[in-house]
Amino acid sequence: MAIRNLSGRKCLVTGAASGIGRATALAAAREGALLFLTDINGPGLARVAAEIEAAGGIVALSRALNIEDIAAVRTFADDIHRKSGPLDIVMNIAGISIWGEVENLTHEHWRQVVEINLMGPIHVIECFIPAMIAGGRGGHLVNVSSAAGLFGLPWHAAYSAAKFGLRGISEVLRFDLARHGIGVSLVCPGAVRTGLVETIKVLGVDVRSPAVQAFRAGFEHRAVTPEAAAAAILKGIRRNRYLVFTSADIRIGHWLQCRLPFLYRLLMRRLNDRMQAVAAASRRGAAS
Repeated sequence: MAIRNLSGRKCLVTGAASGIGRATALAAAREGALLFLTDINGPGLARVAAEIEAAGGIVALSRALNIEDIAAVRTFADDIHRKSGPLDIVMNIAGISIWGEVENLTHEHWRQVVEINLMGPIHVIECFIPAMIAGGRGGHLVNVSSAAGLFGLPWHAAYSAAKFGLRGISEVLRFDLARHGIGVSLVCPGAVRTGLVETIKVLGVDVRSPAVQAFRAGFEHRAVTPEAAAAAILKGIRRNRYLVFTSADIRIGHWLQCRLPFLYRLLMRRLNDRMQAVAAASRRGAAS
């Protein structure tokens, strides 16, 4: 059954301390959701919970934890289910980003990205969705993937491994959960103006170089706000929409990929060439 509004709905948001997670938690609170929040950043999470409550929203429980830790996620889920029963909406938003050419990615980089961006959402699904099914009242699962879960973006091998994986899980659950009245939304953001833009790891590149700074400025110019992304997510829930785009460029890119694959390949090759040029310029600057 579709969730037409969030009023009174029990809603989990991971990654709630900042960025899209914070904006989504605040937006859901304004719509009357009963919130359960988590993030690895304890002080940031406490500030968001206080902000929501000061505005009249309801935070039933917030807890700092790492979704990479299955035991911590399971304990959090058990505490919620014992006190409040199954949730109505589960939103997997938490994640990290590490970019780099494959020769610069260490095993630890691959492992970290996959553990947090893929296994983390799996832990949340494993611990919360069976109770939602057993509750028999339907619900909704939101998995935030990325444009890198749709496209072969340069330097995104590790990141895309996780985001394409989450896309695959969502594609299966979209049909598996339908018989239980549980909708699934796969959110594919492009550029979003979050703190992740400033802290992103780009391996083998001097991020302080003018070439990288210019590329970053272009990225930020195209970026939407976290609030716009949050509005798209909540709209996707209300409309029981599977693919949720937060900006028109990703929607158009997906259309090109499906309908005009030769043009998609051309665009990806040009983007790859451009990023190689940016990397080369940054290295020349570092060597001078």
